[in-house]
Order: sequence, then C-alpha cells, then structure tokens
Amino acid sequence: MHPQPTDTTPLLLALAFGLLIIASLWNIFTKAGQPGWAALIPLYNLYILLLIVGKPAWWLLLLLIPLVNLVISVILTLELAKRFGKPGAFALGLLFLPFLFYPILAFGDARYHAPSP
Repeated sequence: MHPQPTDTTPLLLALAFGLLIIASLWNIFTKAGQPGWAALIPLYNLYILLLIVGKPAWWLLLLLIPLVNLVISVILTLELAKRFGKPGAFALGLLFLPFLFYPILAFGDARYHAPSP
C-alpha cells in the first residue's frame, strides 16, 4: 500500500496570506514611525499596535480575555483605520477581508496621523 500524497494547496494559501499580512503590518508599523520588524514578534506587535492607535499598554491584558478580546480587537481596528484617515467602513474591511484591506492600508497612499495626547 502506498501513502496518498497530501494536497498542499491550503497550506500554501495560508502561508501566502500570512506573509502578505506580515508584510502589510511591517509597512503599517513603519508608516507610523515604529519598527517594522515588530510585526514579527507575537504580543510585542500588539503592544506596538496599541501605541499606534493611542491606547494604553494595559489593554494588552484585555486582549488575553476571551470574548473581551473580540470587542477590543474591533475597537483597535476602528482606531487603526481612523489613524490612517479611513472611514469605519474601511475598518470593517480590515476585520472581514484583512488579506485585501491591510495591503491597501500598507501600500496605498494612506498617511498616519498620531493620536492627540
């Protein structure tokens, strides 16, 4: 009996989408004056995202609480769109079609507007 070859298409698609999101976050972080490499470090990238959108660092703890993290993620996405001058509808695109909207934000002409102190 010969082993069946596995279909690697889903794995390759997931890898391609993952790399696209990482490259997009890298560029978004750079546009916001933060180190792009931070997009590669789990949890630290969330901390940098909190800095970019002007939320306190302790919100990172909220992202670790089930269900609360969903609400916080929506708030962060809305704020990220706002910081780059995009409307709430664009934030919905970031939430539901990230593989399309993060590259638009990263590689388009959107400019970062720092939060007011």
